Parts: sequence; C-alpha cells; structure tokens
Amino acid sequence: MAEAHQAVAFQFTVTPEGVDFQLSREALKQIYLSGINSWKKRLIRIKNGILRGVYPGSPTSWLVVVITTVGSSYCNVDISRGLVCYIQRCLPERCGPYRTPQTRALLSMAVFSTGVWMMGIFFFRQTLKLLLSYHGWMFEMHGKTSCFTKVWAICVRLLSSRRPMLYSFQASLPKLPVPSVPATVHRYLESVQHLLDDEEYCRMEVLAKEFQEKTAPRLQKYLVLKSWWATNYVSDWWEEYVYLRGRTPLMVNSNYYVMDLVLVKNTDVQAARLGNAVHAMIMYRRKLDREEIKPVMALGIVPMCSYQMERMFNTTRIPGKDADMLQHLTDSRHVVVYHKGRFFKVWLYEGSHLLKPRDLEMQFQRILDDPSPPQPGEERLAALTAGGRVEWAQARQAFFSSGKNKAALDAIERAAFFVALDEESHGYDPEDEASLSLYGKALLHGNCCNRWFDKSFTLIAFKNGQLGLNTEHAWADAPIIGHLWEFVVGTDAFHLGYTETGHCLGKPNPVLAPPQRLQWDIPEQCQAVIESSYQVAKALADDVELYCFQFLPFGKGLIKKCRTSPDAFVQIALQLAHFRDRGKFCLTYEASMTRMFREGRTETVRSCTRESTAFVQAMVEGRHMKADLQDLFQKAAEKHQNMYRLAMTGAGIDRHLFCLYVVSKYLGVSSPFLAEVLSEPWRLSTSQIAQFQIRMFDPNKYPNHLAAGGGFGPVADDGYGVSYMIAGENTIFFHVSSKFSSSETNAQRFGNHIRQALLDIADLFQVPKADR
Repeated sequence: MAEAHQAVAFQFTVTPEGVDFQLSREALKQIYLSGINSWKKRLIRIKNGILRGVYPGSPTSWLVVVITTVGSSYCNVDISRGLVCYIQRCLPERCGPYRTPQTRALLSMAVFSTGVWMMGIFFFRQTLKLLLSYHGWMFEMHGKTSCFTKVWAICVRLLSSRRPMLYSFQASLPKLPVPSVPATVHRYLESVQHLLDDEEYCRMEVLAKEFQEKTAPRLQKYLVLKSWWATNYVSDWWEEYVYLRGRTPLMVNSNYYVMDLVLVKNTDVQAARLGNAVHAMIMYRRKLDREEIKPVMALGIVPMCSYQMERMFNTTRIPGKDADMLQHLTDSRHVVVYHKGRFFKVWLYEGSHLLKPRDLEMQFQRILDDPSPPQPGEERLAALTAGGRVEWAQARQAFFSSGKNKAALDAIERAAFFVALDEESHGYDPEDEASLSLYGKALLHGNCCNRWFDKSFTLIAFKNGQLGLNTEHAWADAPIIGHLWEFVVGTDAFHLGYTETGHCLGKPNPVLAPPQRLQWDIPEQCQAVIESSYQVAKALADDVELYCFQFLPFGKGLIKKCRTSPDAFVQIALQLAHFRDRGKFCLTYEASMTRMFREGRTETVRSCTRESTAFVQAMVEGRHMKADLQDLFQKAAEKHQNMYRLAMTGAGIDRHLFCLYVVSKYLGVSSPFLAEVLSEPWRLSTSQIAQFQIRMFDPNKYPNHLAAGGGFGPVADDGYGVSYMIAGENTIFFHVSSKFSSSETNAQRFGNHIRQALLDIADLFQVPKADR
C-alpha cells in the first residue's frame, strides 16, 4: 500500500544476525523538506514581526540615519549635540571589540542613530494614531470636504505611504472609546420612544434615570479601567458571552452561509472546481502567513483592523459544558473531506510544495470514486456539531478522548478547514425562482450531518460544480470570510482556469498516496447520542423558511440618483415592508463594523428610527404629496446615515450597555434597566454584505461575475433575518429567513413586500424606467 509505505521513514526486520534497518530515501527526503519548510515559515514570521514592529520605519531608513550621523561626523559636524561622545565614554575600555577609538566611535554613532530612529518611529506612530482618531470626515456631506479634512487626509497618506503589510497598522489604530453613560442612555431612549406607548415609555424613562444616577457610575468606572488596560473593551466579552457561552445549536442559530458566483459557471466538474478552490485558499493562507495581503482601507487611506484574519484557517470551536473555546493552530497541512457518510484526510502538500490544482482534483475524484460504505455511526457523526453544545461536549469527553476516535477527531479539528462533497446539485436558475432559496438552504444546514459546524468554515462543493461556504461566527464576522471568498472566486476564474473539458490545468501525479479514510469505533451509546442530536438539528432545519431572490428593476445606480445612501435606501424600504407585513414597527438590528479601532468587531445600528417610522406611516396613509414624502424620506435617510456613522465611530448604544451589564454581573449588582434592555427581542435582524474588498477584476468589464452574497437564520422565533448585497449598479440580492412554526411570519410574503417597497420609494423620485 502506497500510503503505508510513505507514512514511515524507515523499516526494520529482526534477523539472526541482528536488526536490519532499511532506510527509505524518499520518506527521509520528505521529512527533510517539511523541516526546511517549517524553518522558512519561522524565519518569515520573525522577519515580518520585525518589519511590522518598526512600521512606518524600515531597515533602509535606519541605514539612512546611520549614514547621516557618520557622514556628519567626518564633516566635523556634531548633530548629536555631544551625545555620541557621551555614549563613547560609557562604553567599556580595552576589552572585547572596543579596543580601537575608531571602533568605539562607530559603535557609539550606531547606538545614537538607532535611538534617534526608534524615537522617530514612536513619534510617527503616535502621530498616525492621533490622526486615525479623527472621524470628522465621516460626518461631512459628500462633495463638501472641509479644508481641515483635506489636510488630515494628506498627513495620513504621508505617514502610511510606505507599502504596509497586513498587520502594519495594528499598533497605530486607536482604541475603541467608552461613551459616556448619559449619551448612551439618551440615545437608547430616543431609539425606543416611538416603539412604546406613553405608559411604557415613562416606566422605561424612570428605570433609565435610576440606572444613570445610582448604578451606572460604578459600572462605568470599571469599564473605563478595562478600556485603559485591554486592547478593546468589548471584543473579548462579546466573543465569550454572545458566542462561546451559547448552548443552543450553532446550525441556523449562529453559523451563516456564503454563495458562489451565480450568473457565470466555469466548469461542471465537481472535483475540478474543488481542486482550484482549495488551491486558491491555501495560496491565500500563504499570503496571510507572510502578511502579503494589503490591509483593507476605507476611502483608500484609513486602515481597518485585520486581527480577525489571524484565525481564519486551522481553527476549530471545541465544545464545553459551560463554554466553548476556539482552538487555533499555527499551521495545518491537510483538509478533511466528507462524502457519502465517510471522512477522508487529504494532504495539501508533497514535501514542502503545495499540491497543484490538477493533483487536488485527482485526490477529490478518488474520494468520489471510492465505493466503501460508512462505518457504524459514521454517516451522521457530524450531527453532533449541529445539536446542543452540552450534549456534544459530554459525548466528546465520553467517546472521543482516546483511541482511534480521538485520532480521527484530531484529524478533523486540526485540519486547515473542512470540505463537503455533496451528491446534490444546487445553484441559481433565473427561470426557477425557488432555485436560489434551495441553494441557500443547502448551504445553511445541508442534511444536518454533512457539515462540520465547529470548523472556522466548511467549503461545500455540489455535484454540478457550484460552491459555497458555511461559516462559524465566533472567530470573525462576515466581511473577513468575504475577503477570502473574493480572492478564491477571482483566482479560480481569472488566474487558474480550466481545460476545454472542464478539468484543472496541468497533468496529475498518479504516484501520490490516495486520501486516507478516518477510522472510527463508535459504540451504540454514542450512536444514540448522535441520533438524538440529529433529530434536534433536523427539527431546527425543517423549521427554517428561507426566501432568496434577485431584485432586478434597479440597484446602486438608481439609488444614487435619489441622492441618498444605498444602505439607508434599503433599510427604509425594509421598515416599510415590515409595517405592511406585520402592521407594526419593531426593534431592528443592523450590523455595522467598528474595525477602524483596534480589535473592533461590530456595533448595532437601531435602524427603526422616529424619522423612518414617520415616513412609513405617511406612505401607508397615502394622503401626502410626493414632495412631502420625499422630504420625510430624506430626513429618515439622513438620520440613518448619522446613526450608522455614530456606530462606526464608537458612539453606538448596544455594545456599551452590553459591557455595563457584564460588569454588573461580575459585581453582583442588579439593574432592572439593563436586564430589560438586553432581553428585548430583535424581530428584524439585518445585515448588508460587503463586496469588492479585493480588486481581483474589473466589475464594469465583467458585470456577470457576481456572487449572490449570503444569509443567516432568524434571530427571534417570531421574527425575520434579512441580509442583502447591493451587487453592482443594477441588481440587489436578498436573503430572507423566518420560521414555519411562527404564524406571524412568512419569508416569501415579506420578500414580496420588500420588492414592492423598493419600487414604491423609487417611484417617489420619478426616475424614468429607461434609467433603471
């Protein structure tokens, strides 16, 4: 067997004459190359650490300072004002390498130059941090940039002009500020006043006043202290208490999905498409390890925090009885593939060389051609990751802590990521509206046992070559995986390519060892737990109604003609659609990012504002003039944009109140106000999907190269989850989720209301149909 032969470096036999060793040169060569590769990675990390640590300085700038100091000395100009002579006197005399005066002089000048250089780096870095703390540019009208902001932008460009690596700006990013309690409480009351009747609002106002005067000052002191000590006062608690301490299933409740390009198709060969995608992902990981990826920049000048990218690969969520944990490895050289109830380990490297797409295609095709049946309990094993977290933690401890089960589970948890080879075909057929929804359902939960929901992400390949992702949420937010996905689909389409028959380019290496089957010994008690988790997951999956559709009448192009933000336009349309659907308003969650701050993640925009409800009510009444409706709409859009900017600049509501609540729990302090605020349900949870973070191709030249975004399950049992992607100038993709068990919601009905709301608002501005 080839895999057994290549798994060992030597063989030996016992003979009457002694022990006869038979060394395998090929195996030893692979071990040697692997070691060299590991040392290369270590040296790259050390080099990158040094370059990152001295940014915006560089070794070249240090050399310039040294040459300047030495040159001035030879010209009898003492730019050090006597410091070089002082350093020279402090050096020990007549010992070691300091024997000659010339050596002592050169060394003292080098020490002085290094000190000046490091002080310069510190000064420039602190100056850049101060400049990045300015967010006034976000609140200025489009096309009306102040002189101050223009000067600010020039200064930022000058200080960050040297080509940055991925994490070069991390130390220069400002910390997330802690808002004042009165400001947060005021904004909160303003956000709910129009949603409560007078009696309820008065009661909430009393609770808020009591909290602000009695409880909050003490809690705020601890929170400010944490903000001084920690890198980010929100992110670690948000990860732990919102994600890792959640005991409900990850599937539907937490994980989200990402779709493939839906209007173009490069190949129908499942293994070939997967081969290119996996190769592109490991290329991306290599760039990530070497920090060769450019930081994401707002307006091309303001850097976004990149720390979430660190755990993109080689990461698994490990279940615990009280709280889960994220296990991240520095490297992994394999993936685990699920197909027809069986698990396979596929190596990504041959020695120190990444397998080419054609070799990966061959390996995946070998799995597809393998006729072996699943082992007892293996087929639905992944359902453990789809059920309750406590049950999974107990089963893991009882049945997977030793022997072959532990070895097989380690192979999954230590993989770079998880791969699912599905037997179904999915995708988007514009002639079949239901196709996009079925595609989304397959990505969101599959058959409840063919995704490993604990992995940072599962790459899913359908039988017709369509791809998608199912992503765990604790380690990062959607724009991070979106950055990877843009690289993968762009590299696949424009750099790797396929033959005329749809296979990967190149010739396969047939002597590669085939994928290894993972071996399990699953007892009947464990099989019973697996079946129980499967039933829980299946009930949850069957309850999800998902309606995905492409809105074709217009996109970003027309919205800009209405002189408003595309996001504000869609959010106000969602408010109008929800009121028509339910006959009332509700608390609305829109996710915004706080990545302009170090280790920032998200903040909530409460997009159901007093201004948006006034516009919706006027639209529904149908008695107002168009000019009045346009005015109400513009006020609602301006309010929404201002709320979004406040959230992005650290002046949001919900993360501050959440952290105050956590502090109150640590101190054992009871706060009726915080308890009520944090128990309010989000019956409309929304998110816009980022796109074109990487310019892999020109979207104007290739307008059909559009992914359809992605989606998530409803946050409330009687609510809706809506994600949308404003995909270019002429189309918008929507993903609407709800639960069949709720008699009040219907995803398709709400989707139709969204369509009509968008059209009705566009008609207010009397844009000719020819321009749409």
